[in-house]
Amino acid sequence: MKKMTLFHLSWPIFIETALFMFLGFIDVFVLSKYDDLAASAANTANQAVNLCTLVFTVISGASAVLISQALGANKREQASRIAALSIVFNLILGILISALLAIFSRPILLSMGAQEKILDYGTEYLLIVGVFLFTQALLGTISVIIRNHGFTRVTMYVTVVMNIINTFLDIVFVLGLLGFPKLGIRGVAIATSFSRIVGVVVLLIILFKRIEKPKIFKLLRPFPGKDMLSLLKIGIPSAFESFNYNLSQLVVTAIVLNFLTQTELITKTYVSNIAMFFYIFTVSIGQGAQILVGHKVGARDFDSAYKQGMRAFSTAFIISMALSLLGILLRYQLMALFTKDTAVISAGAVLIILNIFVEAGRTSNIIIISSLRGAGDVIFPTGVAIFSMWILSTFCGYLLAVVLGMGLNGLWVAFAADECFRGVLMLWRWRTGKWRLKRIA
Repeated sequence: MKKMTLFHLSWPIFIETALFMFLGFIDVFVLSKYDDLAASAANTANQAVNLCTLVFTVISGASAVLISQALGANKREQASRIAALSIVFNLILGILISALLAIFSRPILLSMGAQEKILDYGTEYLLIVGVFLFTQALLGTISVIIRNHGFTRVTMYVTVVMNIINTFLDIVFVLGLLGFPKLGIRGVAIATSFSRIVGVVVLLIILFKRIEKPKIFKLLRPFPGKDMLSLLKIGIPSAFESFNYNLSQLVVTAIVLNFLTQTELITKTYVSNIAMFFYIFTVSIGQGAQILVGHKVGARDFDSAYKQGMRAFSTAFIISMALSLLGILLRYQLMALFTKDTAVISAGAVLIILNIFVEAGRTSNIIIISSLRGAGDVIFPTGVAIFSMWILSTFCGYLLAVVLGMGLNGLWVAFAADECFRGVLMLWRWRTGKWRLKRIA
């Protein structure tokens, strides 16, 4: 296992996270040159995909905590056993969910309120991506194992390869180059799925050449029931917090589809993609902090774990605010990358200004929740999330956007209230030190 610092872990994770976000960004960007409705359909369908992939994080997210704490406590065999268990479990789960998503793609989009061209485009996209969704289960699980051994640059390089493949195929398939017909949204779905398959194959080769041996699966005999319970104990609450966020966002998308205009749907699609680049540093620093906190807690070095969490928060907050301010200065230029529609550009420019308040709260949530998760404290963040996401973000978002007629501006005010409320409570929880009692390994 390699020696680790927050910078050593976070910069490759940042590149990897940015590139993963770019995978979705380039899909929407290329489709925006093909058809605005196709871009919105892909974004809408991905809301359902993201909700399904959260099921995989029950195991992969928990394995990140348990592996880091086991390595911190010098329990190498336990770390290997958890790695094997998480790979097998998520592969089986991934195959089942892939089948369900492929079969029920159209009913899922109908339940979200998708109609006409968005429904047709979305079904076409979801059918292909759904069949190969099990690859995302393996990607997330294997990446977690490799990162928690300190090899964050390895997963970064693999993501670079995936981006190159995805971007190249997006352009070729959507625009009909090199003799291929114009496949539109179907081409994006094929490109995304193929790049994930390549990523899984490469990660498996690296895992079994540099970190583990295929014989780790023998550690599953007899079945490690205690480890499985630990994975579920950590994984279910953690995934439920993320599940609530994505489900609430799914409901928000349904509100936009059913009560707001097509222009507002397109605006939300583009601003949501732009906003991802305001918090990519935060996500990467949060993942690095989770690994380090897990190792420190496993070694019972609680004071260092606390300082690590606070240092990560301070760093991420400064960077997030700087990027958000830069985004405000360039808001019209950023929107013009996607569309020439002046109504969409003007509406999006206002949302980018409001979004700085969303990022202020989101930074605390991402960093501190990651740190709490690394320590094994997962119940409190989930409880707060259930209340805040549904009351402040979703219900108040509906009141402001639809009942009071504020449209997307009302939704973004509600998003900011939710993120800031949870962010303050997460900081309070970290400062109380109650997470010190949650150590598992």
